[in-house]
Amino acid sequence: MTERRPPLPPARPTRPRAGVELLFLRDEDMRQAQMLMTQACRGFAGLLDPLLEEMQIGHAHQRILQFVKNEPDISVGALLDILSITKQSMARALNDLVRRGLLHQRASTRDRRMRLLRLTDAGYEMERRLFERQRDVLLRVYRDAGGPAVEGFRKVMRGLIEESQNMARHRDDKAPAQTQRSRE
Repeated sequence: MTERRPPLPPARPTRPRAGVELLFLRDEDMRQAQMLMTQACRGFAGLLDPLLEEMQIGHAHQRILQFVKNEPDISVGALLDILSITKQSMARALNDLVRRGLLHQRASTRDRRMRLLRLTDAGYEMERRLFERQRDVLLRVYRDAGGPAVEGFRKVMRGLIEESQNMARHRDDKAPAQTQRSRE
C-alpha cells in the first residue's frame, strides 16, 4: 500500500506578486512557508531512514553523530541544548553509541564533571555515510536553485535558529533558579 503524501503547496507564480518582492507577506505566504518547511524537514530526515534501519540506530543517534563530528569535544550539556531532547533520550542514545564503539567520552580537564564527546574512527565512518546520503540531494537542489537562492536559504535558516535561541533564552530567563541550575 502506498503512503499518501500531502500535495506540495502551490509554487510561487512565475510573475512575482508585488507583496512578496516588497516583503509584504500575507498569512497565505507564511502558511505556505510553514508547510514547505515541515514537509522539507520530514523528507530530508526521511532520506536517512533506510540507512538508519540498516545501521540499527535512530534519528537521535544520527543527530548526535552529526553534531559531534562537526564539533569534536563538545560537552554533553552543550549537545543537549543544541538538540533540545530530553536527558533520558540523550543518555539512551549516547550510551548506545559508546557501547557500539562509535563515540568516545572523557572528562574535561577543566571540570571533571563535564563529559566531552568525540567520534571514534567507526563513528566517523558511520556519520560520513549518513552525510553523503543527504549531501547528494542537497547538492542537486542547490545547483538547481542557484547561488543567490542558496544564500537566501542560509539567511532564512540562520534567522530561524537565532529566533528560536532567543525565545529559549527568554524562557530560561523567566524560569525559576532551581530549573536553571538543573540544566547546567
